[in-house]
Amino acid sequence: MTDLTLWAERICRPDGVRPGVIEVRDGAIAAIAEWRPADSSPPADALVLGPDEVLLPGLVDSHVHVNEPGRTEWEGFQTATAAAAAGGVTTIVDMPLNSIPATVDVASLTVKQQSTTGQLAVDVAFWGGAVPGNVAELQPLWQAGVVGFKCFLLPSGVPEFPPLDAAGLRAAMRAIAGFGGLLIAHAEDQAVLDRAPAAAGRRYQGFLASRPPEAEASAISMLIDAVRETGCRTHIVHLSAASALPLIAAAKAEGLPLTVETCPHYLSLAAEQIADGATQFKCCPPIREAGNRDRLWDALGAGLIDLIVSDHSPATSELKQLDTGDFGVAWGGIASLQLGLSIIWSEARQRGYELTDVTRWMAAAPARLVGLDRADGGQPPKGAIAVGHSADLVVFAPEETFLVDPARLEHRNPISPYATDRLQGVIRQTWLRGELVYAGADSTEPSAARFTRTGRMLSRPGA
Repeated sequence: MTDLTLWAERICRPDGVRPGVIEVRDGAIAAIAEWRPADSSPPADALVLGPDEVLLPGLVDSHVHVNEPGRTEWEGFQTATAAAAAGGVTTIVDMPLNSIPATVDVASLTVKQQSTTGQLAVDVAFWGGAVPGNVAELQPLWQAGVVGFKCFLLPSGVPEFPPLDAAGLRAAMRAIAGFGGLLIAHAEDQAVLDRAPAAAGRRYQGFLASRPPEAEASAISMLIDAVRETGCRTHIVHLSAASALPLIAAAKAEGLPLTVETCPHYLSLAAEQIADGATQFKCCPPIREAGNRDRLWDALGAGLIDLIVSDHSPATSELKQLDTGDFGVAWGGIASLQLGLSIIWSEARQRGYELTDVTRWMAAAPARLVGLDRADGGQPPKGAIAVGHSADLVVFAPEETFLVDPARLEHRNPISPYATDRLQGVIRQTWLRGELVYAGADSTEPSAARFTRTGRMLSRPGA
């Protein structure tokens, strides 16, 4: 029996966009047939996409701070996964910090998993943390199903998640390499930041000067040395400094197991356009100049940067210091989980990229990073529209535009640097395993009723 049949004039598949018919059975794509609009008429029970719509694979966002339990007033699983579904993201991977307890052992992972019950509109996998003194906990966390381990090379901003020093980093990397795991790192060098002027007051340029690109380049150089020494598969999160790209290019040319991500805010915003006091733009590392942004786009196009993820990190308006505009004390974090696809498409289309490029960066590559591109038991692969893959699908209107209205954002504290911006591309429906989980912003249903809570907790394939 076929659970769902979709007809579309445009289906975004790994090898291009073309017409087709998709049959979904038991939550997976069972068949894809070539089809031309003139060939035949669709069955009466088929979902027929409009000529202005494209069927995309559900996105995978491997960098999301949910913060529950412990700091649920910042963000929680109910609101974060609603924002994901509204943004065409069908799988998120939750970061191990900002929640209390931090996910640094199996007991804390269990606490976090228990807090998801009845709340998930999309699927959720989990990162573990690598912090001082928990080397013995890393393999048990891996066996319990985390997809890898996050570390900081400088203070994280929360006391529950301290940074690793050089010796601690290598100890963790040797352990992780020993069982074939993955380390992901926030790469800024505290010694460089200590020499920079301190951030204080309302001037954005003052904040930018406090976190110079040299801090990223220095930390990335140290990480590359540690990868060479330990052989640990390593991923650099939220790259903002284009000046570090030659280091990354050389490491990849050497064959080191290194991958890199960047984020929508680094690819769409520019320091020259940020007003003093506009702390909704504060993130760490910071949004840099337009020329830096262009170099990041060039690196994406060349394959030097592997993927785009949100680094969704909401906070309350009090923590963002919206009343004082003080960049020195405001929390650093941008929440774009619901807007990421439209932000990137708005920029990418102007630079000559196609939807196949966008879905490669935002679906296939993040799925590959965390192993969700592989089948595992009852969980089919994610990240692409292909036979055998999970029927995680997005109905997208790429030519339609909309104004960003914070009141229509689903994350808990709807603060956004994109407020009142006009973006290109509207998510009209999101499907998870062939089940409709988001019916569109124009649905007459109340907000909470628009999201079907059928998301699942995922473990790393092979766990």
